[in-house]
Amino acid sequence: MAVLELTQENFEATVTGNKMVIIDFWAPWCGPCKSFAPVFEAASEKHPDVVFAKVNSDDEQALSGHFGIRSIPTIMLFREQVVLFQQAGALPASGLDSVLAQAKALDMDQVRRDIAEREQQSQQQQQ
Repeated sequence: MAVLELTQENFEATVTGNKMVIIDFWAPWCGPCKSFAPVFEAASEKHPDVVFAKVNSDDEQALSGHFGIRSIPTIMLFREQVVLFQQAGALPASGLDSVLAQAKALDMDQVRRDIAEREQQSQQQQQ
């Protein structure tokens, strides 16, 4: 499966229109990004049920800023519009496969309950 280029224009539609999206925030001048690119591309072939996408942090500074990207590469994984994973630094192929397997195995109803519970506790602490 091809890796999508995400921009401000297609980001939201991509994340909301697909069950699972993994994003590589990168830049053309970044050595570790160049090294990670073939690993990311190979994983996209192994996981056709996941949308693999890249955000060029130089061209899409607003997106990078919105997500607080301070170091590249940064990998971010959405499942059902929920960020399940975000990590700065390249992952080895086995690490990327592991992150994807763990994300696929999660009970998203439970994840949403956990998020709601944390938000409720946070609101109670602020009162």
